Amino acid sequence: MIALRDIGFAYDGAARPVLHGVDLEVEEGELVLVSGPTGAGKSTLLGVVTGLVPRFSGGVLSGDVLLEGRSIVHDPPRERAHAIGYVGQDPAAGFVTDTVEEELAYGMEQLGLPGETMRRRVEETLDLLGIADLRGRDLRTLSGGQQQRVAIGAVLTMHPRLLVLDEPTSALDPTAAEEVLATLTRLVHDLGVSVLLAEHRLERVVPFADRMVLLTGDGGVRVGEPSELLATSPVAPPLVELGRAADWNPLPLSVRDARRRVRALRERLAEPPAAPAPVAPDAARAARARGVTVAHGQTVALREVDLTLLGGRVVGLMGRNGAGKSTLLWTLQGSRARRGGDLEVDGVDTGRLPADRRRGHVAMLPQTAADLLYLETVAEECAAADVDGAPGDCRALLDRLVPGIPDDSHPRDLSEGQRLALALAVVLVARPRVVLLDEPTRGLDYAAKHVLARVLRDLAAGGRAVLVATHDVEFVAQAADDVVVLAEGEVVSAGPVRRVVAESPAFAPQVTKVLGAPWLRVDEVVAALAAGPGEPVTA
Repeated sequence: MIALRDIGFAYDGAARPVLHGVDLEVEEGELVLVSGPTGAGKSTLLGVVTGLVPRFSGGVLSGDVLLEGRSIVHDPPRERAHAIGYVGQDPAAGFVTDTVEEELAYGMEQLGLPGETMRRRVEETLDLLGIADLRGRDLRTLSGGQQQRVAIGAVLTMHPRLLVLDEPTSALDPTAAEEVLATLTRLVHDLGVSVLLAEHRLERVVPFADRMVLLTGDGGVRVGEPSELLATSPVAPPLVELGRAADWNPLPLSVRDARRRVRALRERLAEPPAAPAPVAPDAARAARARGVTVAHGQTVALREVDLTLLGGRVVGLMGRNGAGKSTLLWTLQGSRARRGGDLEVDGVDTGRLPADRRRGHVAMLPQTAADLLYLETVAEECAAADVDGAPGDCRALLDRLVPGIPDDSHPRDLSEGQRLALALAVVLVARPRVVLLDEPTRGLDYAAKHVLARVLRDLAAGGRAVLVATHDVEFVAQAADDVVVLAEGEVVSAGPVRRVVAESPAFAPQVTKVLGAPWLRVDEVVAALAAGPGEPVTA
């Protein structure tokens, strides 16, 4: 259906190309997954298909893009919109109207379709995506999963042959992500729509993919069956790593496949990790919220929340989209006004401090991490951040997370994951007593997330308290000591990570789903296999 022929792309003056010699064909009615290391060029590859690259990115493009055998490489995005629909990493950023129904109709209006055709397609799309009850809703009031489905619907009404999606599940809780992926599967199987999808969280998407495109990091790609590519790829979800450790062949791509083969593995394992020792009663308290209530107009976002953060602990904050996680972080940071309750962070009420004094007590990384970057180069951002540390600290931390970013790169030219890593490095250099992170793993590959987990563990080991709001259950399994779960602004579960994730199938990592509690991570299984049956394993 669509084919890339010998595609190359490089930014002006860049030392090496982003893409080089890329050949790819997407057939009708298949879902093709694009993955690879952070900054390898996944969004660039999608941009070549949609026409956004190089028209809006700059740079030099070579090669050809064919749609049904016709070259479209010089066609602007608007002339591809009838056949290629695109949804970016932030669907809300692409909304141009106020309500769901208006958004679904907008693209068809630009194509000049008759009114009766638009009305029919809007109704068909509302039913197809299961969002008919949202037709009159204000787009700003929708949850992340609802916004994602509306964004997909807005391009589906134009009846594209190919749907291009850039990290469609990165901002979604596990349940909402499953709903979106189920919707995409219906489009592929029932309507014959082709889907080209870039994603870092492979554990969510691999079971749905027909083929996989793996960017190698040097501009090239490998294309093949997911099980074939993941067998040797350094970019692999926990389930595949578990299969490698257990010497399973073929590798499992779904929890169901793994559970069918787990009996023999259990016989080879040592005793599961023991529960961690209880927290010492005299552990230093870094922050405490008591009865905190926050409202947005008439909507109560937090309702009498109690939370204690201890130095030396990493806490994962989880819950559905719209549960109040970001509101709680901004309240602790001091920017969000409270309707009631008491707050103490590093010995002070941050809500009563001027903005310039909060940074010494608490660091905050927002979801829109790029908002923290305002200088012209990566080197300038790092130099400005080092005012709160030692010269070179920021650059060293950035190289730990995502190595190889040139000093002279403009932050706005970086990939989503690279910008996030730079903002993380800027925030963490100051090493304040309390660190708050809102969805810090968006755009990061597995290797970068492992490094980030170690960074947060190091911060905790230095006596700091870390609170991470995230939908990434695998990252929580790596990094967190404790988990707090919010629902509709209230704490519904809190405690050690092994207990809390076992109580909720939605927030359980893949290893827990396969082996059951208290197993959390693949490295624990590897250690248990090395120890042999009957031997204890240290958590």
